[in-house]
Amino acid sequence: MLDTFTKEFNLGDKIPPSQYSALALAYLGDCVYELFVRTYLLKDLNLPVQRLHKSAIKLVNAKAQSDLYQKIKDKLSDEEIAVYKRGRNTNSHPPKNADLTDYKSATGVEALIGYLYLKGDSERILELLKHLI
Repeated sequence: MLDTFTKEFNLGDKIPPSQYSALALAYLGDCVYELFVRTYLLKDLNLPVQRLHKSAIKLVNAKAQSDLYQKIKDKLSDEEIAVYKRGRNTNSHPPKNADLTDYKSATGVEALIGYLYLKGDSERILELLKHLI
């Protein structure tokens, strides 16, 4: 299912995933990450939206994404580490409420997820994101 949109728009065909900017990868990865979290929260419960949102923000933030990286870093391939580092080292400006180190790490995680999404590697995305829950 995750590859439906990439196939529809031929993403990754004209431009290889490695050629996208780190921030473009993070932009896309952020969406995939949030979709995973929202789907996970709905899997067993049909809660009011306000409660779903409160649960989601505990998992969709720089600190949670940085913590996820600590859980998966030893499981990443050299290629995945390189993509993570591209995202982490990109020049971006964190929001006022985010720790700079967490924010940079979160950007790296998002870039990695965006990269895997463009590659059409849904299984790897799920394998990594399952460490979040």
